[in-house]
Amino acid sequence: MPDRRRVLFVTDLAYQARGRRYCDEDVFLTSRLRDAFDVALCHPLDAAALMDAFDGVVVRNSGPVLHYREQYDAFRAQARARGTRVYNPLSGRGDMAGKQYLLDLTAAGYPVIPTIDRPEDVRLLPEAGQYAVKPKLGADSIGLAFVPGERLGDLAYGDVLVQPRVDFRYEVSFYFVDDVFQYALNAPDPERRWVLQPYEPTGADLAFARRFIDWNTIDHGIQRVDACRTRGGELLLVELEDLNPYLSLDLVPEHTRDSFVESMTSSLHRFLDTSARP
Repeated sequence: MPDRRRVLFVTDLAYQARGRRYCDEDVFLTSRLRDAFDVALCHPLDAAALMDAFDGVVVRNSGPVLHYREQYDAFRAQARARGTRVYNPLSGRGDMAGKQYLLDLTAAGYPVIPTIDRPEDVRLLPEAGQYAVKPKLGADSIGLAFVPGERLGDLAYGDVLVQPRVDFRYEVSFYFVDDVFQYALNAPDPERRWVLQPYEPTGADLAFARRFIDWNTIDHGIQRVDACRTRGGELLLVELEDLNPYLSLDLVPEHTRDSFVESMTSSLHRFLDTSARP
């Protein structure tokens, strides 16, 4: 029997997230991954000190990194220097690298909520009753504020992004392992982001989501494409979460949950078996 791979599973079991049980999800995932790997759990602040003893590091529900930015940057630097296999790989271009991707995708003409970060670009935004202002390194709606258009000239630009506040019908999230779609969930009530239900995507919906998966070019890993459905019926990207997306596995049918675990297990095996280092 071949040696089992040793995996360090990074999670913050004590993190309190609105409407989500991070700890339950990661207790479930690790209980299933143990069928294929030797698994140990650790807090994100301990990952750098422990990772050398493992074949790979899986970053899961570790909480917003802005709470420990210096330590997270040090972890990334050490992992790159040592050739540590980190899943998701550290090459992600989405939320893993901050919110710059929203500016890049806007400039490239992708279907994303229009985003700017310079006062001279305010004129490029569509007119709206209010505008969302969020930190470039924000997460979990931390630091999010809404301001009227007449106040946009008073903002301290540089570390914030500005978007029109979109009047949308609902939000929907598409979940992928590697480049394979797994399931979708939507929040029918715009005021209750984490009250989710299973969603059956159309072919057009999946084509929308795949554009961002293809753009991100991550060969192995878990990604969540968050979008909103406008009153006019189009989908616009809200976030491309490629660092530690919460999966809401408790809300999908058992067979979907089992399929996801199988896909993640196979993906992680392939990732650890590759000869290339991240």
